[in-house]
Amino acid sequence: MSKKVVIIGSGFSSLSASCYLTKWGFDVAVYEKNKSVGGRASQMTKEGFTFDLGPSWYWMPDIFDKFFSDFGKKTSDYYTLHKLSPAYKIFFKDETITIGDTMDKICTEFERIEKGSSVHLRKFISNAQENYDIAINKVVLKPGLSPFELVTKDTITKVDQFFKTISGEVRKKFKNPKLISTLEFPVLFLGAKPSNTPSFYSFMNFADFGLGTWHPEGGMYEIIKAMHSLAEELGVDFNLNHPVEKIRVDNGKAIGITVKGVDIDSDFVLSGADYHHSETLLDKKYRQYSENYWDKRTFAPSSLLFYVGFNKKLKNVEHHNLFFDTDFEQHTYDIYDKPKWPKEPLFYANFPSITDSTMAPPNSETGFFLIPIAPGLEDTPELRKQYFDLIMDRLETRTGQKVNDGILFYESFCVNDFIEKYNSYKGNAYGMANTLTQTAFLRPKLKSKKVENLYFTGQLTVPGPGVPPSLISGKLVSELITNKK
Repeated sequence: MSKKVVIIGSGFSSLSASCYLTKWGFDVAVYEKNKSVGGRASQMTKEGFTFDLGPSWYWMPDIFDKFFSDFGKKTSDYYTLHKLSPAYKIFFKDETITIGDTMDKICTEFERIEKGSSVHLRKFISNAQENYDIAINKVVLKPGLSPFELVTKDTITKVDQFFKTISGEVRKKFKNPKLISTLEFPVLFLGAKPSNTPSFYSFMNFADFGLGTWHPEGGMYEIIKAMHSLAEELGVDFNLNHPVEKIRVDNGKAIGITVKGVDIDSDFVLSGADYHHSETLLDKKYRQYSENYWDKRTFAPSSLLFYVGFNKKLKNVEHHNLFFDTDFEQHTYDIYDKPKWPKEPLFYANFPSITDSTMAPPNSETGFFLIPIAPGLEDTPELRKQYFDLIMDRLETRTGQKVNDGILFYESFCVNDFIEKYNSYKGNAYGMANTLTQTAFLRPKLKSKKVENLYFTGQLTVPGPGVPPSLISGKLVSELITNKK
């Protein structure tokens, strides 16, 4: 008889784990508190507009390909991918930088800004590609059980890059502040300041410039639909609107969960929900990490998000847009050093309907806006309105057009919503930052140290924040459970 695994949550890591565990012979049931699968990668439709509520960047297409190929499938069996050209646009106070879809185009743009910079860029990206190969094919495929996992013939030659920072390496070769911001931007996906992120993580720059930026037709939720469909094909049982109230432990061993007052038995419990929240489902004596531990971690930012329906097409913008027309370092200081609402925030604007007509009605635009902020900040309707007005005015100024008169509606999502909808610790949006002291075996563990047969997956554990790492996290924890079986 197959051993049973119950999985808490249905985000990317949970869906990944559900597929691998079912393939490897387990009886798997997923319990999700919300009305649809996907966790933070949910979707909203309103008045003909389609919004991805969470992740909006499709990077590292090879990771998605590998996931589906593990089940004899292709991404194209489920959704259609388009490489964006250009990948994105960055707005500064006095000009814009456009990141093209090839290295040649990007080098030409760098040369326009700083003569001679393309030579340094090609060397930088070549090293980033080596790091990508080591990271994706070796380092992130380890379960974070021991520091010796990081010691390989490849990583030994790169060991100095774990003690230097992205910021330091970039500034050695590039002098123009706009190019520096452009090269430091990708590590924000790792949830940490460039000045605190090991230079080895330059592999994110290869993910950006080398592999390009893609868009699944219909939006990022198409990936969730694909993984959900695959999981159901394999035989996973999904239970929506089923918030888990307790992880049941008997004699030091996980024996199931309690949902809506009903005890559900299982041989293994795997939580893909927020790690801190997951531990609150345990009696105190079974929790691995104290409140003090969590409070001292460096968390990736939270976000103030706006979903806007425009009744006209917008000009002078691309699918992805970064507004770096204020002080990059001051904003990161306001997130990590002295957490507070930023006076002049950087922000990101995504208009998927520019390249995907399915995302908005004809002659309309779907807009997604994100302001990164420190987790745990005060969140009020007045603050949300203040920042919405601020970034709409900046959008008008930087793109030279009226936008406020085209707003049909907008919805917002912030710290309080991350807590209420996802049980997110302090309302963080991206999990725990990948700083040197929070990398690999130094992150919260995939396997509980105190409760037998209890496991965790997702962006607060190994390997880290982001969609591709979440897919990998699901596979890693599935391997641990299978080895235990």
